Formats: sequence, C-alpha cells, structure tokens
Amino acid sequence: MTRRVEAGDPVPRAELVPDEVRLLRFGAVTRNAHRIHYDTAFARSEGLDGPVVMAQLHGCLFFRAAAAFAGEAGEVLSVAWQNRAPAYAGDRLVVTGVVESVDEASGEVTLALDERRGNGDGPGETCCRGRAVVVPR
Repeated sequence: MTRRVEAGDPVPRAELVPDEVRLLRFGAVTRNAHRIHYDTAFARSEGLDGPVVMAQLHGCLFFRAAAAFAGEAGEVLSVAWQNRAPAYAGDRLVVTGVVESVDEASGEVTLALDERRGNGDGPGETCCRGRAVVVPR
C-alpha cells in the first residue's frame, strides 16, 4: 500500500558529524585517498580550515534522507546534488527537505533537499543543495 504524499510534506532529517577517522575510512572504501580529507596539516597547507568532507559523503547523507522518506519498502531512484561550500571534520551536517512534486501516474516523488553545517544553534551555512526521486511505500 502506498501512503498519501503531497507537495510540501517534510523529509525526515538526516544528520552526521564526520570525524577524521570516518573521513579516512570513507576515503578508503571509495578509493579517494586525497590527503585533504584526513590530514589536518596538509588540508591547511591547501588553504582549508581542516580535513574536508568529500562530495560522495554528502551524497550518502542525501541518500539517507531520501531513503528514510521512501520507507523500508520504498525505492530511491536517483539522488543529485551540488556542493556549495566546504564542510569539515567535526561539523554537524543536517539534511532537511520537502516534497517538491508528486507524479500521480508513476508514483514518483521529487524531494528538494538542503544540507547545512553548523552546531545546531542556528540555520548554518548551506553546503549542498539537491534533489532525490523516490517511490514511497
């Protein structure tokens, strides 16, 4: 049974606070060995504030939010995003979103997603914006 979804419905929040170890391990499994993702001194020598979160990890957090919305029996058909600002080891990353549109014929739902970094005390800086297409169940 498919649940009723309407434009404007909220997407469950997905949160992550990646540390340097998580970035190193994620880089290993995705074969991204660039030192800016795990070596503080090297990242700073490149003009960054510290180890930077890799784009693919942002995508995983977008996928996590989309999958939570779709439900256990639902499907995530696609996820797309654009990086807007860096996020660093230790930053709290929070993905929120809303239903942008619903295709009644196919059952596909397009989600507008936004990822911000910060400590949770305010709106935070936008790191990524994107969309996901899901079939919720």
